[in-house]
Amino acid sequence: MSAGFYGERRFLLSELNYYSAAIGLPTSSGNFGLQLGYFGFSDYNETHAGLAYGRKLGAKVDIGAQFDYNSLQITGYGKTSAINFQLGTVLHLSEKLHVGFHAYNPVGGKFGNDKEEKLASVYTIGSGYEASDKFFISAEIQKEENRPVNVNAGLEYKFLPQLSIRGGVSTATSVVFGGIGLQFRSFRLDITISHHPQLGLSPGLLLVFNGKSKTEQN
Repeated sequence: MSAGFYGERRFLLSELNYYSAAIGLPTSSGNFGLQLGYFGFSDYNETHAGLAYGRKLGAKVDIGAQFDYNSLQITGYGKTSAINFQLGTVLHLSEKLHVGFHAYNPVGGKFGNDKEEKLASVYTIGSGYEASDKFFISAEIQKEENRPVNVNAGLEYKFLPQLSIRGGVSTATSVVFGGIGLQFRSFRLDITISHHPQLGLSPGLLLVFNGKSKTEQN
């Protein structure tokens, strides 16, 4: 079993706080996951709950799907909700090279009684390369509905098994980001920060717990 929690104060504004928690449970029939998210403050907030399932198709292919419940609340306007789903797959071309594709809300997902406001569809294709046990590099091309194409690129370097640094860039908004990761037994703590050229800094904190498999316990 694995579990994680992430919190971020976007642009150092308490009204733009974002929190996310997730848990994953592997079984003999595949892997199940639950994700919860919250963004905003008392007068405006968005909440999210997702139920996911994933499994391997042989040694080279992983697939997954997630069904989401989204809620939007604005003081004075009330509350509305929408349901959507997302799909993803990862192809392991070799032990070091991996390629993935992800589709968020390819159909449906509309808010309001009249269902005129649609959640944006987002399509992403990316690749990751494990150059060595210490160095990893990745890049992805992302297309969100009604927005220009975005490229995210990043890298990670492990100075020690317990210490790693990360950095990258998002081209659509010229955001640069970085972080440091600390590993202690089954726990990992990441301190992150990103910078938008007009809006400023967004610090974040990630805590992950990875349970040991039966093989590792034996």
